Amino acid sequence: MRRAIDILSAGELLVDFITAEFVHTLDEATLFKRIPGGSPANLCMNMARLGNNTMLAASVGNDDMGGVLRNYVARLGVDVSNVVQVDEPTTLILVTRSAAVSNFQPYRGADAMLSIRQFPFGRFEEIGVFHTTCFALSKQPAQHVILQAAEKAKRAKCQLSIDVNYAEKIWPERRDAQRIVAEFCRLGTLIKVSDVDWGRLYEDESPKPEAVLDHFLKMGAKEVCFTLGSEGCWVANGEERHYLPARPVEVKDTTGAGDAFWSGYLTARLDDKSLLECAIAGRRMAELKLIHFGPLPDRVERERIYEDLV
Repeated sequence: MRRAIDILSAGELLVDFITAEFVHTLDEATLFKRIPGGSPANLCMNMARLGNNTMLAASVGNDDMGGVLRNYVARLGVDVSNVVQVDEPTTLILVTRSAAVSNFQPYRGADAMLSIRQFPFGRFEEIGVFHTTCFALSKQPAQHVILQAAEKAKRAKCQLSIDVNYAEKIWPERRDAQRIVAEFCRLGTLIKVSDVDWGRLYEDESPKPEAVLDHFLKMGAKEVCFTLGSEGCWVANGEERHYLPARPVEVKDTTGAGDAFWSGYLTARLDDKSLLECAIAGRRMAELKLIHFGPLPDRVERERIYEDLV
């Protein structure tokens, strides 16, 4: 049965400063475009654009940009009652605009300052999906409180979800990151991991897709989505697995494409679509983001992610 709140996303809401032009390194950059970002926030906003009921738990600075971010997310229809402003500066990230893998440099502050009071435990039975990221889990106190919230969400029969968006720049203790990801797998989590994320986390630059899928499933994950950029993606659960090729599109920017993919995937899952249909919906949403520089339009017709299912 569908719950009143489709997703509670926990973690970073921040400012992305993305280079106005395609560059390989930040040294080449001269102009930047300011864009609201952070993977959990992007996911929430994209799912709200698709008509889902979404809620975000995040911390921003008690500064001008913190207010700008909170207002922007709220304008899209996301419930921001659990987004608080704290006495650390709003986190920002410099990002290279890229047609492949972006380079980035984080300047962290408020994003890690989550508190247990920001989680609506009395409403967890109303929530369908509880989502977070490796970025959010990479620093205390956020890691501790998100793990607590995840355990409570599991007991309330929420479906857990994690984007394994690992990078050494944000989480130098690789073994600690591997341990936390394994803990999430044991909770029957939906896993999204890219080939780049896998290479960074497990120091394996040429993984076999079957091995990646088996790795997470054997640890207890419910479903695994392994994305390969322009090479498509693999999806698997305990009964089936599928490869879905990517389609050529004119890439304006790759930043946020993974979050767009997962928003389409989870929306289809909430709509009781099959495993492969979820991947197809995710691909379509990612395509919409790839051909668009900056945030997507405020509303994306839900039917658009199902165009290829007809």
